[in-house]
Amino acid sequence: MKSVRLLVLGALRRRGRAHGYQIRADLESWGAHEWSTATSGSVYHALKSMARRGLLLTHETVPSEAGGPPRIEYELTGEGEQEYLTLLSQALADREPSLDVLCAAVGLIEDLPRDHALRMLRRRAQAMHEWRTSITAHLPADADLDAWGPVGEVLALWLTTADTGAQWTHRLISRLEDGAFTMAGEDPP
Repeated sequence: MKSVRLLVLGALRRRGRAHGYQIRADLESWGAHEWSTATSGSVYHALKSMARRGLLLTHETVPSEAGGPPRIEYELTGEGEQEYLTLLSQALADREPSLDVLCAAVGLIEDLPRDHALRMLRRRAQAMHEWRTSITAHLPADADLDAWGPVGEVLALWLTTADTGAQWTHRLISRLEDGAFTMAGEDPP
């Protein structure tokens, strides 16, 4: 999954109806151009592609006063809404999404009900635990990874990634359990 589709759908969902420049500006205000593939060209490409797939409705607005073509505004269809929530859920539950996809999902997490977000994060934590278990299942109990050369370094990287990913996920789960953020369907404090 590419982060740009998730980000564009999330930004558009929050606006209701918008043109590409507004979506791009929103993503830039989130700093997404620094940590994701959401460039100007990719945003417009994603909008056009998702409109062709029936995920977005298009509306032409009046031509610009400078004489340019009419702007196109987009809004989510029911199918687009479902696609967005599916992508968001998958990104939170996946043990190994790319970092930009995980960042996008966490940045948009408030669009999910609290219990759903917690279920997805618990799946992620469980998947990380299972991955760690699969890494160590065939290692001798007294394995000295330093003595294994580069292969030991690969195993150490995997174990560290599994451990820190699980630790971070459990931290976010605890924060959500303690009421952090205003999630979908909740009244603001």
